[in-house]
Amino acid sequence: MPGTARDAWPELPYAAWKDTRTTLHLWTQIVGKIRLACTPWLNHSWHVPLYVTTRGLTTSVIPRGERSFSIDFDFIEEAVIIDVSDGASSEIALEPRTVADFHAEIMAALRELGIPVRIHETPNEIADGIPFSRDTVHRAYDGEQARRFWLALLQVERVFAQFRTGFLGKSSPVHFFWGSFDLAVTRFSGRRAPVHPGVVPHLPQAVLREAYSHELSSAGFWPGGSGIEYAAFYSYAYPEPAGFRTAPVRPKAAFYEAALGEFLLPYDAVRTAKDPERELLLFLDATYGAAADAGSWDRSVLECEPGRPGMPRRVS
Repeated sequence: MPGTARDAWPELPYAAWKDTRTTLHLWTQIVGKIRLACTPWLNHSWHVPLYVTTRGLTTSVIPRGERSFSIDFDFIEEAVIIDVSDGASSEIALEPRTVADFHAEIMAALRELGIPVRIHETPNEIADGIPFSRDTVHRAYDGEQARRFWLALLQVERVFAQFRTGFLGKSSPVHFFWGSFDLAVTRFSGRRAPVHPGVVPHLPQAVLREAYSHELSSAGFWPGGSGIEYAAFYSYAYPEPAGFRTAPVRPKAAFYEAALGEFLLPYDAVRTAKDPERELLLFLDATYGAAADAGSWDRSVLECEPGRPGMPRRVS
């Protein structure tokens, strides 16, 4: 059963679930693009992510005229659930099915609920993406593997949320970006950044430039893919300051991956540690510290003691 002690930090072998991962990635893109199509733009694309819940992932409330709706991935009941503010609802089974079939069913459900939505069908951040309505290639889905991923997200979200409490400056929510299929949390120095020069497959450059408009240190959890055949935590700085990649970081298993421009820490190194939460917090604190020190952030103004339940932050 989900929630038992042995499942708190579950195994997540990439080879065993990579096909399910690919299909689920594309399904979350469809749901995320529905939120994108209905929600006013918020800085750094913060209007588009999904959020971890006690049952899976959610869009949160999406406005649609005078009505509102939400779409949830429920990995316990193995369904995608659409709830509307007037009480109407619809369910779509999470089971082996093509991306094209999933896309057709969720769009039909929205039409039947009186909230038709049109989305751009090309997957974002995937070089060889197939338009959703024509993708009959990706269809693998193993509910147990998907639940393991969600259980891992639950633990990671908890630690990321704790890490977020130690920062007074601008910081993102802990949110799941369906484009890159990762859970992330980002801190900002408060200063503008140079225009981002990069190119990401099927992601408008205007979106990329807006996302990286200000100096940042970003950390996240990624379940592997694109040449990295294991789940890992990452941390990077934009723009990357001189000395960042050579800074000493903890724990011992962490390293700088030059091809990605990020520090990485394998998920298994955290999962199998005596104290996984402490191991992950070491990585988050050390890599953020490397970015802040190398980038000359005003840490005395931006940071505070980590938050504790029921205890207001002390102000002198």
